[in-house]
Amino acid sequence: MTKFSFVSVLLISSLFLFQFQLQAQDTLRNKKDGDYIFTIKKDIEVNEVQNQSRTGTCWSFSALSFIESELIRLGQGKHKLSEMYIVRKAYEDKAENYVRMHGTANFSQGGAFHDIPYVIKKYGIMPQEAYKGLNYGLENHNHSEMEAALKGFLDAIIANKQKKLTTSWKPAFSAILDAYLGIVPESFEYNGTSYTPTSFAESLEMNMDDYVIITSFTHHPFNESFVLEVPDNWIWAQAYNVPMDEMMGIMKGAINKGFGLGWAADVSEKGFSFKNGLAIVPEDESALTVKGKDNKQFNDAGADKAGTQFDSPGKELVITQEMRQEAFDNYLTTDDHGMHLTGIVTDQEGSEYFIVKNSWGTSYNDCDGYFYASMPYVALKTMNFMIHKDALPKAIQKKM
Repeated sequence: MTKFSFVSVLLISSLFLFQFQLQAQDTLRNKKDGDYIFTIKKDIEVNEVQNQSRTGTCWSFSALSFIESELIRLGQGKHKLSEMYIVRKAYEDKAENYVRMHGTANFSQGGAFHDIPYVIKKYGIMPQEAYKGLNYGLENHNHSEMEAALKGFLDAIIANKQKKLTTSWKPAFSAILDAYLGIVPESFEYNGTSYTPTSFAESLEMNMDDYVIITSFTHHPFNESFVLEVPDNWIWAQAYNVPMDEMMGIMKGAINKGFGLGWAADVSEKGFSFKNGLAIVPEDESALTVKGKDNKQFNDAGADKAGTQFDSPGKELVITQEMRQEAFDNYLTTDDHGMHLTGIVTDQEGSEYFIVKNSWGTSYNDCDGYFYASMPYVALKTMNFMIHKDALPKAIQKKM
């Protein structure tokens, strides 16, 4: 073998190896032995997957994951923001609303995406290192006892046996939050600078009014805003209503332009299997089986599920606007879970899926805490989503 031919072979081998490695990096599976072969079309930079653990605070985890990715997109660097600061401040205002409504409003661990801009505009924000919200002797979040204590206290206040509320109930309520989540510091040090929650929010240079909520239902007119009738919408915030096909176009267009999305959806379907790394709507649901239960926050979404369509791609339902509405009207689509859409992939048959960043930790499936939601699933089961207004088509911006 001549020197020239040896170098040529070495060069060709190196190029082949590089191409193979590049292809391997861009190819994903839904699980180790799964036959869904995904190719990345668009992938947005985000922070690490978090774990909401035994809490119903997915709305804070997913919305802040989205906000953190927006900070990266806007050139503000990587920041890990405090989910529990948002939860704490939302609880304070949620309590006042619950008392004013004589206990007829919703008071629970749940919330909605618009709670995050609401809290940040009113109270600011903190980095996670300044407020972890774990002050009750556990290593992971668990709000069961705290929620029961908070609601029990408020129900006693609402009973109003004195016939007049005292000035003590709000400080007493805050004391319960202090005991579980910790006292909120008036100021804190971060990256060598002293901040208050408000000054830290200002330093991030994000305009919370730039973020809007989009939905698609026919019980209200399209191209108008309305209050989405779900229990966790305790501040009665409005969403902008568009036809389903337009909604899907906005979502895909945003990702392709480099904008992430905060995604609220129903995850109680047979076709949702976090363990299998998939959310799909098979034509034949009888091919899927569910075994076991999960906790009430997850709506059995983490139960063991099996079926050939979790192993390899198959036909899915064609979703219509009428199907969306019927599912919502009959409580088949409920406001279960908040997540973060961070990219788009295609399977080996050319079908598209959103890459979904979850907040259930990284050890629950083979996708490092992510999963893949098919376009039919997203079309059918999306409650609403949060988006930066610049990601909207110009025509929608003008209408809004």
